[in-house]
Amino acid sequence: QQGSSFATALPADGLRVGAAIEFADRAIGRQLYSLELTPQSFVEEIAPARTFGLRSQVDQLRAAGLIQGGCLENALVCDGDQWLNPPLRFADEPVRHKLLDLLGDLALAGLPQAQVFAFRGSHGLHTALAAALASLPWSLDCNHRATRAHQ
Repeated sequence: QQGSSFATALPADGLRVGAAIEFADRAIGRQLYSLELTPQSFVEEIAPARTFGLRSQVDQLRAAGLIQGGCLENALVCDGDQWLNPPLRFADEPVRHKLLDLLGDLALAGLPQAQVFAFRGSHGLHTALAAALASLPWSLDCNHRATRAHQ
């Protein structure tokens, strides 16, 4: 947990991921999305989701040396009640991109066999969850059976 944000993971037979976001900007608002992750669901429902940002933060981020590769062709920009570069690929594209971020961060420690959910997630929160999962005294073998980790 970090402030009002949290992430959790519970053991499962496969990988099911979910995320919820909440923004004051009406174009984004509250969004929730979850799915059982398969190669097909990743390709069709998660991978196409572009990153997004707020128009009010673009100048500040660029001045800090961030988003240097960002442009209206590869990132969505929200300006309150509207998007500067519609159409969205999905009505809930922002929360799908948050799932993409979550999966990328968890992959750094190995994707778990779990039900994973993040509310108002961030890379910092996701990597903290990945580190916590990696530090558990058990792991899953190739047949998805829990085994004691080697010390």
